[in-house]
This record gives sequence, C-alpha cells and structure tokens, in this order.
Amino acid sequence: MTIDFAETEQKPAEAMRKCIATAELCPKSQLARFVVGPDGTLVFDAMGKLPGRGIWVKSDRNAIELAAKKGLFARSAKTSVKVPDGLADYVEKAVCDRVVSLLALARKSGNAITGSTKVKEWASAERAVVLLQASDGSPREKSRIRLWGDGKSFECLTKEELGRAFGRDFAVHAALDAGGLAARVIEEATRLEGLRALGAEKHMKG
Repeated sequence: MTIDFAETEQKPAEAMRKCIATAELCPKSQLARFVVGPDGTLVFDAMGKLPGRGIWVKSDRNAIELAAKKGLFARSAKTSVKVPDGLADYVEKAVCDRVVSLLALARKSGNAITGSTKVKEWASAERAVVLLQASDGSPREKSRIRLWGDGKSFECLTKEELGRAFGRDFAVHAALDAGGLAARVIEEATRLEGLRALGAEKHMKG
C-alpha cells in the first residue's frame, strides 16, 4: 500500500514515542524501533511491523550506542537482553538499504529519476518534491540544482548508493515527484541523516 505525499503532509499530528537514551518525546518517524526476540536478542524492526512491545531510540548513532552501552534496552524491556555487537552500524546499513530499495521502487513506477539534466528540469518545473544528492558529489555540481517551495533535500547517500537505486555504478542527483513513495523516502532518509550525522553534540541522560 502506498502513501500519498500530499495526504501525509496533511496529517494533524504524528504519534510520539519516548527515546530511551535521550528521554525526548519524538515523532515515530525520527526514531528507530527495536523489539526483543523469543531468544532474548535485540532486533531492529526496520519495517516497523514486528510483533512485541517496541523499544524506541532516536535515529542517531550516539543515542543507539549509549542505549547499548548503558544497558537501557534491558532496563526498558525489564528483562535481560542480548544486544548484538556493532548495533549502530547494523541499523545504519539497514536504513540505507531501505532508502535505496524505496528509490528503486519509485524509479520502476516512474516517480523517481536521476541525471543532472532531468533532475534540474523536474526541480525547475516544481515537479520534484524530494531531491537527493550524493554526499561525496561535487559541491559545485550539487549547488546548481535546488528545489523550489516546500520540497525536502537530502545528502545522506553516497554516489555508489544512489547509483545502486537506479541500476548505475554511481549517481549524484535524484528526484522524486509527489507519487506514492515520496513520504516513505522522506521518512527513511531523515532517519539515515540522523544515523550519519557527524560531530553533533547530543544531550544524553546518564
């Protein structure tokens, strides 16, 4: 089932959850959901559909690492929990793969394109509602394309990752129109931005 971008933007309020690491109330779209599996192992719920009581952590590398280090997952679950090594790295990869997969689906449905000329045309015509540019792309090249209006721009994927979504070796620019997958791409790309943010000071409890 797809989600219409315009309808999503008109929602009166998004469900809020409390991050166990920062104690902040955040929209679910800014959080990562975890559940404890039958064997007591912590599982990242990338699709948000796994059964069980959700444990919510801000989509931020520092928050996830703090929750693992301080035993906050077990405290929240009120039972012993086996936290996999390299949890933040795993979550980052899973979210990245999710963004790439959604972009590939949007491409197949005709709602996403790549290539500087095409992307610039969509942006100029105000057709593009999401602009993705490679984090390791040329700053000068990227500066030539900007969205008009209330569109969302992201630089959370590398050239190789962005290219993978379009069946290419690399890509620097991509755009989505207001088709069914735009809202989901925005949600997952926002999570990935948080996981890949560098050097940001976070206010953590403990």
